[in-house]
Amino acid sequence: QVQLVESGGGLVQAGGSLRLSCAASGTIFSISAMGWFRQAPGKQRELVAHITSGNGRTTYADSVKGRFTISRDSAKNTVYLQMNSLKPEDTAVYYCNAGSYGGGPYHYWGQGTQVTVSS
Repeated sequence: QVQLVESGGGLVQAGGSLRLSCAASGTIFSISAMGWFRQAPGKQRELVAHITSGNGRTTYADSVKGRFTISRDSAKNTVYLQMNSLKPEDTAVYYCNAGSYGGGPYHYWGQGTQVTVSS
Protein backbone atom coordinates (compact mmCIF):
# COMPACT_ATOMS: atom_id res chain seq x y z
CA GLN A 1 0.00 0.00 0.00
CA VAL A 2 1.23 3.48 -0.94
CA GLN A 3 0.26 6.89 0.40
CA LEU A 4 0.80 10.07 -1.61
CA VAL A 5 1.06 13.54 -0.07
CA GLU A 6 1.00 16.57 -2.35
CA SER A 7 2.04 20.18 -1.87
CA GLY A 8 2.83 23.28 -3.90
CA GLY A 9 -0.51 24.33 -5.36
CA GLY A 10 -1.72 27.90 -5.20
CA LEU A 11 -2.63 31.03 -7.11
CA VAL A 12 -0.32 32.52 -9.72
CA GLN A 13 -0.54 35.06 -12.51
CA ALA A 14 -0.33 34.02 -16.15
CA GLY A 15 3.29 33.58 -17.15
CA GLY A 16 4.33 32.61 -13.66
CA SER A 17 5.62 29.35 -12.25
CA LEU A 18 4.75 26.79 -9.61
CA ARG A 19 6.35 23.54 -8.49
CA LEU A 20 4.20 20.69 -7.25
CA SER A 21 5.64 17.99 -5.01
CA CYS A 22 4.36 14.49 -4.25
CA ALA A 23 5.97 12.39 -1.53
CA ALA A 24 5.25 8.66 -1.50
CA SER A 25 5.35 6.40 1.53
CA GLY A 26 4.50 2.80 2.30
CA THR A 27 5.49 -0.08 0.00
CA ILE A 28 7.66 2.07 -2.26
CA PHE A 29 9.19 -0.99 -3.93
CA SER A 30 5.83 -1.73 -5.54
CA ILE A 31 5.65 1.58 -7.46
CA SER A 32 6.10 1.14 -11.21
CA ALA A 33 5.66 4.78 -12.20
CA MET A 34 4.45 8.12 -10.90
CA GLY A 35 2.79 11.03 -12.55
CA TRP A 36 0.39 13.93 -12.49
CA PHE A 37 -3.17 14.28 -13.71
CA ARG A 38 -5.37 17.35 -13.66
CA GLN A 39 -9.09 17.97 -13.74
CA ALA A 40 -10.69 21.31 -14.56
CA PRO A 41 -14.28 22.08 -13.55
CA GLY A 42 -16.72 20.17 -15.74
CA LYS A 43 -13.90 18.37 -17.56
CA GLN A 44 -12.53 14.84 -17.48
CA ARG A 45 -9.32 14.10 -15.67
CA GLU A 46 -6.35 14.13 -18.05
CA LEU A 47 -2.76 12.93 -17.86
CA VAL A 48 -0.28 15.80 -17.58
CA ALA A 49 3.04 14.00 -17.14
CA HIS A 50 4.37 10.57 -16.23
CA ILE A 51 7.76 9.13 -15.25
CA THR A 52 8.68 5.45 -14.96
CA SER A 53 10.49 4.06 -11.93
CA GLY A 54 12.88 1.87 -13.90
CA ASN A 55 14.58 4.17 -16.38
CA GLY A 56 12.96 7.55 -15.77
CA ARG A 57 11.22 7.70 -19.13
CA THR A 58 8.89 10.71 -19.27
CA THR A 59 5.65 11.43 -21.07
CA TYR A 60 3.86 14.77 -21.41
CA ALA A 61 0.52 15.97 -22.65
CA ASP A 62 0.88 18.02 -25.83
CA SER A 63 -0.64 21.02 -24.09
CA VAL A 64 2.21 21.25 -21.56
CA LYS A 65 5.25 20.18 -23.59
CA GLY A 66 8.01 22.75 -23.34
CA ARG A 67 6.44 24.36 -20.28
CA PHE A 68 6.16 21.60 -17.66
CA THR A 69 8.86 19.23 -16.45
CA ILE A 70 8.37 16.11 -14.35
CA SER A 71 11.29 14.87 -12.28
CA ARG A 72 11.99 12.56 -9.38
CA ASP A 73 14.19 12.30 -6.32
CA SER A 74 14.42 8.58 -5.66
CA ALA A 75 16.16 9.04 -2.31
CA LYS A 76 13.19 11.08 -1.07
CA ASN A 77 10.55 9.00 -2.87
CA THR A 78 9.28 12.25 -4.32
CA VAL A 79 8.20 13.42 -7.75
CA TYR A 80 7.94 17.03 -8.85
CA LEU A 81 6.08 18.92 -11.51
CA GLN A 82 7.77 22.18 -12.45
CA MET A 83 5.21 24.35 -14.22
CA ASN A 84 6.47 27.38 -16.13
CA SER A 85 4.77 29.89 -18.41
CA LEU A 86 1.45 29.09 -16.81
CA LYS A 87 -1.75 29.89 -18.66
CA PRO A 88 -5.30 30.37 -17.37
CA GLU A 89 -6.25 27.11 -19.10
CA ASP A 90 -3.84 25.30 -16.76
CA THR A 91 -6.24 26.03 -13.90
CA ALA A 92 -7.32 22.69 -12.43
CA VAL A 93 -7.02 20.36 -9.50
CA TYR A 94 -3.76 18.48 -9.93
CA TYR A 95 -3.52 14.89 -8.67
CA CYS A 96 -0.42 12.86 -8.01
CA ASN A 97 -0.67 9.19 -8.93
CA ALA A 98 1.41 6.03 -8.75
CA GLY A 99 1.28 2.73 -10.59
CA SER A 100 1.80 -0.62 -8.91
CA TYR A 101 3.71 -3.58 -10.31
CA GLY A 102 1.04 -5.82 -8.86
CA GLY A 103 -2.03 -3.61 -9.05
CA GLY A 104 -1.66 -1.99 -12.45
CA PRO A 105 -1.14 1.57 -13.67
CA TYR A 106 -2.58 4.61 -11.88
CA HIS A 107 -3.31 2.47 -8.85
CA TYR A 108 -2.79 5.10 -6.12
CA TRP A 109 -3.94 8.71 -5.96
CA GLY A 110 -3.17 11.76 -3.90
CA GLN A 111 -5.79 14.09 -2.50
CA GLY A 112 -5.35 16.75 -5.18
CA THR A 113 -4.02 20.29 -5.01
CA GLN A 114 -5.63 23.35 -6.58
CA VAL A 115 -3.72 25.38 -9.15
CA THR A 116 -5.33 28.63 -10.25
CA VAL A 117 -3.81 30.83 -12.94
CA SER A 118 -5.19 34.35 -13.31
CA SER A 119 -5.13 36.42 -16.49
